[in-house]
Amino acid sequence: MITKKNALFSLTPGAEWVWGGEDYPYAKLNWLDSKQTKPTEAEIDAEVTRLQGIYDNNKYQRDRAAAYPNLADQLDMQYWDKKNGTTTWVDAVAKVKSDNPKP
Repeated sequence: MITKKNALFSLTPGAEWVWGGEDYPYAKLNWLDSKQTKPTEAEIDAEVTRLQGIYDNNKYQRDRAAAYPNLADQLDMQYWDKKNGTTTWVDAVAKVKSDNPKP
């Protein structure tokens, strides 16, 4: 889940600010940075929505990353495929991609 702090980091990279937990109201955002303008609450909320949409749309990437065999196993599959003329590695990768299609 994307937080308001994630949105602040995205909107104002490198800015200096202090804000308590996620349930703190916007009024408790203590803006310390004189070089960047403090974003409005609406700007922060809009950035949360935008970032959450990106995160949600890329779920298949996270699912694929978790489903792929580790790299050592993939390299071993590739070695034995080359040695034996098999397609174990290609089949394994194709299964992960078909099980977790792009939207």
